[in-house]
Amino acid sequence: MQHTSTQDTLVGLFVAAGIAGLFFLALKVSNLSSLTEKDSYTLIARFENSGGLKVKSPVSAAGVKIGQVSSISLDTKTYESVVKMSINSQYNAIPNDTTASVFTAGLLGEQYVSLEPGGSEEFLKNNEAIEITQSAIILEKAIGQFLFKSAEEKK
Repeated sequence: MQHTSTQDTLVGLFVAAGIAGLFFLALKVSNLSSLTEKDSYTLIARFENSGGLKVKSPVSAAGVKIGQVSSISLDTKTYESVVKMSINSQYNAIPNDTTASVFTAGLLGEQYVSLEPGGSEEFLKNNEAIEITQSAIILEKAIGQFLFKSAEEKK
């Protein structure tokens, strides 16, 4: 069977399309697919333990992604995790009594910040802090407490 230049060109195009598809899949998985910077503002939340939360983890309200985590640092005075979140500017009416919690998507999925809006008529502004927070539940710690309590009950 002879190879023609048309066959070689088609195989080359097929391989190039496959490589381009893998490249876009890698961007999507690594949360780098949004290369354009949207208008946003920053909110800050302090957690006793932010668990496995990472930069670029989603921030959601009512199950809708409204932003992402922009930085995580440790306050060396209070030993709390300081989480800065970049919130899309179209969601600029978040009440100032909103609660922030760290949840896990599924049993072993990625962690994200969930915002539960309060009933206040005043809204959070750029660089303001969310006062009410709930830290991540560490699965190993919860299992350890369960085992410790069940061992005490048997005594």
